[in-house]
Amino acid sequence: MPDPLPPLPLPSGITSRYIDCTSSAGLTFHILEAGTPESGTTRPLVLLCHGFPEIAYSWRHIIPSLASAGYHVVAPDQRGYGRTTGWDTSSFSDVDLNQFTVTNLVRDLVCLVYALGYRKVRCIIGHDFGAVSSAMAALMRPDLFTASIQMSHPHHAPAEPGAANKTDIQAELATLDPPRKHYKWYNSTAPAAHDWDNPAQGLEAYLRGYFHLKSGNWAHNTPHPLLAWRAADLAQMPDYYIMPLPLSMPATIAKNMHGEDATATESWLPPAALAVYAAEWTRTGFQGGLNWYRAQTSSTPTHARDMLLFAGRGIDVPTCFVSGERDWGNFQQVGAIEAYRESCADFRGVRLVQGAGHWVQQERPGEVVREVLAFLGGL
Repeated sequence: MPDPLPPLPLPSGITSRYIDCTSSAGLTFHILEAGTPESGTTRPLVLLCHGFPEIAYSWRHIIPSLASAGYHVVAPDQRGYGRTTGWDTSSFSDVDLNQFTVTNLVRDLVCLVYALGYRKVRCIIGHDFGAVSSAMAALMRPDLFTASIQMSHPHHAPAEPGAANKTDIQAELATLDPPRKHYKWYNSTAPAAHDWDNPAQGLEAYLRGYFHLKSGNWAHNTPHPLLAWRAADLAQMPDYYIMPLPLSMPATIAKNMHGEDATATESWLPPAALAVYAAEWTRTGFQGGLNWYRAQTSSTPTHARDMLLFAGRGIDVPTCFVSGERDWGNFQQVGAIEAYRESCADFRGVRLVQGAGHWVQQERPGEVVREVLAFLGGL
């Protein structure tokens, strides 16, 4: 097991432990959980998958309420994140990106579920990049993941062979005046981890700004659908998605935080909670999390070819989408929300939480719990 680390400041009822999956996934998972079944009893399993730059800790407000409703709730630190160990920690140039492909990330979750002693998951719920995990786990293994909720990042169906988007969006964005770049491709570059690890404003101030600008607290978050995957349309999105070409992400955040009240988000992300994120990322560095972006934006065929196994396949299990109504993430994948009726055979609707931005399960946990329990109650 990993060396002991300082305990996380967790709400009452949540425990932290490790699950040995070294013989299957090559990982020792760190999980947060509540509602663990007593000996001789069973409870349906709900699996919570975090996004970037978060960890299992981002579900701290949700876990106790779902456990109180009768579920065994488990939130792992995923590959590359937090206190989970065993993933490739090599440098940018040496890392094995095959560890971070979607098929391997789903394999991780299958191994974790089996190690927990389950053969069915009542629902897998994912936020941000974790929504990719939740959607693809349900698409690939509907027998195991029997319902799915995506939060803040809508699912889109796997591309069909020969149907890949030929647009070089980075080249197109660079022709704008002023020139821009897409954050996913920036996060995939060699300097990105150094930038994230060493922000000029300090890590806590940087993370505070990043959380602030993507939240419902930022007045400029007024999202709307985009017409097409082209530079002129994407340029309507804020700088934290479509960045100024010369700037790093920390510099982009500093520019947009000028004149902002950074304390506005403390009502839902107090300094002590922000300090947890800063301490964990200081310890691990950001390259592991950023490798998820690299594996998805890579032009190397070996990193994407496994997804061709699922070309044209939809999600068969009950599915819904929950997000903040002030979240630009709802529209960054053009047309994805509108396509849910085609990409999911049993789609049960979009729930938008008023006033919330991208970090919906932290900004408005009570409303999120109500939406999740309403969905689960209808299964």
